[in-house]
Amino acid sequence: MKRLQAFKFELRLSGSEKRLFYRFSGSCRFVYNKALALQKDRYEKGEKKLNYAGLCKQLTQWRHQNETLWLKEIHSQVLQQSLKDLERAYRNFFEKRADFPQFKRRGVRDAFRFPQGSKLDQSNSRIFLPKLGWLRYRKSRDVLGEISNITVSRYGKRWYVSIQTERDVPTPVHASLSAVGVDVGVARLATLSDGMVYEAVNSFGIHRQRLAFLQRRASKRKKFSQNWKKAMAGVSLLHRKISSIRQDYLHKTTSAISKNHAMVCLEDLQIKNMSKSASGSLAIPGRQVKAKTGLNRSILDQGWHEFRRQLEYKEAWLGGTVIAVPPQNTSRTCPNCDHISAENRSTQAHFECVACGYVNNADKVGAINILRAGHARLACGETVRLGRSMNQEPAEAIQALRA
Repeated sequence: MKRLQAFKFELRLSGSEKRLFYRFSGSCRFVYNKALALQKDRYEKGEKKLNYAGLCKQLTQWRHQNETLWLKEIHSQVLQQSLKDLERAYRNFFEKRADFPQFKRRGVRDAFRFPQGSKLDQSNSRIFLPKLGWLRYRKSRDVLGEISNITVSRYGKRWYVSIQTERDVPTPVHASLSAVGVDVGVARLATLSDGMVYEAVNSFGIHRQRLAFLQRRASKRKKFSQNWKKAMAGVSLLHRKISSIRQDYLHKTTSAISKNHAMVCLEDLQIKNMSKSASGSLAIPGRQVKAKTGLNRSILDQGWHEFRRQLEYKEAWLGGTVIAVPPQNTSRTCPNCDHISAENRSTQAHFECVACGYVNNADKVGAINILRAGHARLACGETVRLGRSMNQEPAEAIQALRA
């Protein structure tokens, strides 16, 4: 099977090299915004939207105009990748996967991509990028496979290189035969059906007061002044720390789960809908807005979507599988007698069935029900049809899945 994998490293740049990187990213932003403005203008005039080939012709004209001759100093394929990004943004909008493309702002998500022409010297920890030359990077592991493209991005004051590779690997077979259900939450990041608990790290909640202080200090500075830039750099640095803590914990958690279990069952949560604002409008104001805002903040602080994304690709690399099940009544159903009632869960952590008296932790009960629903989905779902009975052991189900 072919494995696509990205290897990300921090670049070790001098001041002049950083200035070149800012020029490259700024040029890509300029081309993207100019092409988006052109598409909007053609739409207002009733003309047909230009495709990627038409935009490339426009880019050639811009590179030869007197007012934009500086675009010649930037690698042409890097600028073309910006046009590809715009084309992808339009496609996502028309297919209702994203909102309408917006103009890019300076200093937000600075990045550019090289589709070809790069070289990698791993023995000396350096990489060659067209028109930028040889650059040093902090090597933390070997890059495996053939390079397909390279993306350079900025996070805070640091620049990173992401090397996308492709290589053939043997079809993996998971070393384990166990299956587990995972219930994600706010008080606990994840509770497994076998009793294992991963506590929430709450990186944003821990640093929330410090972040508010830095943001208030930045708001009192004159915008775009040197003091304002210093204050905003502090805000950006703290955001980077919060994100790094969350990512590190999620990687450790998902790696442990994926290595120990061949089948992982999760709830198919609609996180975007769950974290919507409850403020409402002037005509119809929302209710319990403060409580809902705190809940939304806690949900986003856990990184549920990233947790599921990491589990899916790690299980695929190890030969396992991730099954998403409907979340309805997973926390209200008794795993002993199948009685469904909202009264079964009297508090956030306590579960006691009103029919049979079964008592357990509420999160563990949810994980058990998720695992049962995953077995049912595996037996007669649309994605995998094996025709096994509900009483089949997890190890037998996983062996049937491999066959």
